[in-house]
Amino acid sequence: MEGTHSTAIDDYVKSVYKLVEQHGTATTSRLALRLGVSASSVSGMVRKLSDLGLVEHRPYAGVTLTEEGRRHALSMLRRQRLLETFLVQELGYGWDEVQDEAEVLEHYVSTTFLERIDARMGHPVVDPHGDPIPDESGRTVEQRARQLSTLEADERGRLVRVDDDDPALLRHLKERGFALGIDVRMRGRHPFGGSFVVSVDSDDEEHLLGPELAAAMWLDVSA
Repeated sequence: MEGTHSTAIDDYVKSVYKLVEQHGTATTSRLALRLGVSASSVSGMVRKLSDLGLVEHRPYAGVTLTEEGRRHALSMLRRQRLLETFLVQELGYGWDEVQDEAEVLEHYVSTTFLERIDARMGHPVVDPHGDPIPDESGRTVEQRARQLSTLEADERGRLVRVDDDDPALLRHLKERGFALGIDVRMRGRHPFGGSFVVSVDSDDEEHLLGPELAAAMWLDVSA
């Protein structure tokens, strides 16, 4: 295994990065829920990460990555997302099957192996869920995407990214025919916080998506 940090530290810095990306902040309660641990365990690890110079934690302001922490998170995300892409493109995995496999492998494959699969696949810039793959310097392609749940009636866009935290959610979308690249039109929403009503690829058939599903789907509405 290459690197200087434990797998737990790797997972924490990645989780902070993803939570800030998705929600704008990483609270201890969200970290506990995401990682499946107690709030007290999170508090102890956050103190350790702070001592290592990887995060900053201000009361009531959440946890943020330092520049060193951000570099480490991007390095680990590069590993995970390249491996997920390799598993789908080269080994035939489904997009709902790769997360657990990649999160084990990412801690043990060498940098040489990683760079060789990157080259073999033609240096992909997004993974099977549309998440940007950082390059060796930590740079990612800019994505102009909005959550489906933020669209107004009659707005539309191309599905370019799906949050990959829950394999069951990905399986559900796959079974209903949703995949990256399809065109999605917002038709409206049922009242009182109900389901979103959408259509796909200019088809008049309506699909109902709950708030959790709609928030997990990201559309490029620039076209």
